Amino acid sequence: MKYAMVIDLTKCVGCNSCTAACKIDNSTGFGVKYGQVLELESGSFPDVTKFYLPILCMQCENPECLKVCPTGATFKTDDGIVLIDKNKCMGCRYCAAACPYMARYFYDDSGRPLDVPRMDLEDERHGTAEKCDFCIDRVREGENPACVQACPYEARTFGDIDDPSSRVHSLMSRAKSLKEEEGFNVSVYYIW
Repeated sequence: MKYAMVIDLTKCVGCNSCTAACKIDNSTGFGVKYGQVLELESGSFPDVTKFYLPILCMQCENPECLKVCPTGATFKTDDGIVLIDKNKCMGCRYCAAACPYMARYFYDDSGRPLDVPRMDLEDERHGTAEKCDFCIDRVREGENPACVQACPYEARTFGDIDDPSSRVHSLMSRAKSLKEEEGFNVSVYYIW
């Protein structure tokens, strides 16, 4: 089993429902977006096209963040999700510097909201790196990640890429990854 996500850019309208759902579900602080939606343009005048590109942790098979972590805080699960052990993270930020997708964040007191809905996370997060974990707690309960569930246009599909009967597997024939040539073997794919 290997979890993956396919994002259909032809359906994404840049509404940021995914970003809002992620922030709510993970109680992230100001300026911290585990998943962000970039507004981009392609072409040249007068043939310019605007499109939206959601960026999140790509859950790399060969993660650069894992290679540089001096404490072993960054690790991979058997189903391909890259996680951070908060008890081992010393806050050096090497992982954030190494991430080719800029998908890591560091929490210190200046970035914390004053009214955190899940106060149990405050001490756990202080001085540690964070990132998207495909909402692993939700996934293990049989649910989709918050961003997938919140998308009103069904631009995101999540599932077991190794299961030939899964929707995410069937979409792979049309999907591509970012920075494919660099060999990170990611688990987030896009349909252009």
